[in-house]
Amino acid sequence: MTHEQKTQEIANLTAKFSGAQFFYITDSSTLTVEQVNNLRRLCFDKGIEMKVVKNTLAKKALQSIEKNGEFAPVYEALEGPSAIMFTDNAKAPAILIHEFRKTNARPLLKAAYIDSDVYSGDDKIAVLIKLKSKEDLIGEVIMLLQSPATNVISALKSSGSTIAGLVKALEERAQ
Repeated sequence: MTHEQKTQEIANLTAKFSGAQFFYITDSSTLTVEQVNNLRRLCFDKGIEMKVVKNTLAKKALQSIEKNGEFAPVYEALEGPSAIMFTDNAKAPAILIHEFRKTNARPLLKAAYIDSDVYSGDDKIAVLIKLKSKEDLIGEVIMLLQSPATNVISALKSSGSTIAGLVKALEERAQ
């Protein structure tokens, strides 16, 4: 790779990392070409971009956008063969890796960067699968907020029919 190609690749990776809230670093070595192609197809179907990178170029790209050392734990994962999965959904790659590994030995999770938190090691897959998306959390908050209002409204409706029944019974007695 020429110096110009390396510079261009660093610029491309810098743009990818700058625009990504979530990325996973995986090890898909020892997979056959057919298995890698299947993995890439699954990634494409799920809206995940998988890119095999040179570790030194990925480190340089991350260092160029780093402000307060937030990527320091990620650098440890950039050893050996690495593929990076860029995504807009924090847990989609974890689910994909988990499902893919039901029939294959890899990819292994080396690290995941999720909203400034780093999850290191393959044992974090189970934790990442259970992450709730922003939409899930908003939905839960809305349900919690609606619950008391729904209870009050149903109580008012039921007591309203009870009051109407009492008034009707009192009218009938008076006649």
